[in-house]
Amino acid sequence: MSALVTAGRAGFVRGRIELRQTFTNAQDLWAYLFPAVILTVVMTFMRNAGVPGMNFSLGSVTLPGVLGMNIAFGGLVNLSQQLVTEREDGTLLRAKAVPNGMVGYLIGKIVQVSGMSLVACALVLIPGLFVLHGLDLGGTGWLALLGVIVLGLVATMPLGAILGSLMSSPRSMGLVMLPIMGMVGISGIFYPITSLPSWVQGFGQVFPIYWLGLGMRSAMLPDALSAVEIGHSWRHLETVGVLGAWAVAGLILAPMVLRRMARRESGSAVAARREKALQRMPR
Repeated sequence: MSALVTAGRAGFVRGRIELRQTFTNAQDLWAYLFPAVILTVVMTFMRNAGVPGMNFSLGSVTLPGVLGMNIAFGGLVNLSQQLVTEREDGTLLRAKAVPNGMVGYLIGKIVQVSGMSLVACALVLIPGLFVLHGLDLGGTGWLALLGVIVLGLVATMPLGAILGSLMSSPRSMGLVMLPIMGMVGISGIFYPITSLPSWVQGFGQVFPIYWLGLGMRSAMLPDALSAVEIGHSWRHLETVGVLGAWAVAGLILAPMVLRRMARRESGSAVAARREKALQRMPR
């Protein structure tokens, strides 16, 4: 137990250091700022448009969905991308060689990705509170928002770890991005999902992105806005149930998939992947 605690503490420190390093890297800073600026500009232009049938800013309705999308992208895309990249460069193999190294590695990734997701949300939320109107964030609203963020990260990060374990190389990440972008399109992030065909609504509700957006909206918007949702309700129990189901499924499957992936890691496998990567480079 003491060894696991030590590994967990080392992983926390590692994650904190890696998170801090993202603030000193130009590429990482661009990844933080560019989406936040684009999304803020889009929502600003949408603030004068109204929700169909209601006198309420469409931009204000979009903000919670964008926050949910950021959490989903952090858990699904960022974690899987880092896992597959560090498997190719040998970082994962070095972690495997240390006693309880995989435990520390995963805790470090969780800390880093969670921190990056929170920063991405803050960069959209803070300006949104100034440029958008009608948001209803009281004391309970902030607590509900925090609860949805935590539940969303727990629901999506194990799935991101599974996806990263299944990808053969960073170049395979396109196979992850395309379906995730498709899920965003049918999850009511930028427009009420009730405006979509009923079969699309049903399909979108299978995945956690819709429920993340709905949970964020229930925390940030007036109760009257639930009239444009499916069933004219925020569906709090369903939100917790679906996200909780994804979390449980991911927490059960992720350790098995990660152990299987770690067993296949070896020096020869890393060398072979590096050789393939060098062959793809232009000469």
